[in-house]
Amino acid sequence: MADSDTPDLPRLLPDAVHRSVKPGTVLLRLETTHSREGILDGAWWPRSRDIGVELPSLISALTEHLGPVTHVGLDGSAWDGLPTRVMADGRVVHIDSFPVGDDTVLITRGDRDHFSLMLIPPDTSPDAARAAMARAVRADNVTEATQILIDTGSDTPPTPT
Repeated sequence: MADSDTPDLPRLLPDAVHRSVKPGTVLLRLETTHSREGILDGAWWPRSRDIGVELPSLISALTEHLGPVTHVGLDGSAWDGLPTRVMADGRVVHIDSFPVGDDTVLITRGDRDHFSLMLIPPDTSPDAARAAMARAVRADNVTEATQILIDTGSDTPPTPT
């Protein structure tokens, strides 16, 4: 039975390689299995540290594929100003500031369904970001976000050419 034949199950994002993107497009990959056995459920690569600009697009993309998002947990020190809530698609989404580290974003769908996304720093080179995103969404991933970022070189800004 195809995912589209089961209305109670959320649609999964396609397991596509990073494509050329237009401004306003969210750079996001999610694990494409129903098992959710890995440490991370996906990865997000925002273009800036302006949460007011970046977060509504992420919430819209997640809502389209997973259902309504109710809370987002972030490390407030990683962003340029952190509101307590944001409007996305006509809905209020609450923002919780936790000292979770700069490398994860915690998403809550409904009352208890949580997703953990690796946060790739905005200034990461495209090759390093793609490698980190691919590794984060592997179903058998048992490596924490911080280590993936270190291993792929995503934790350091690209060298100017």
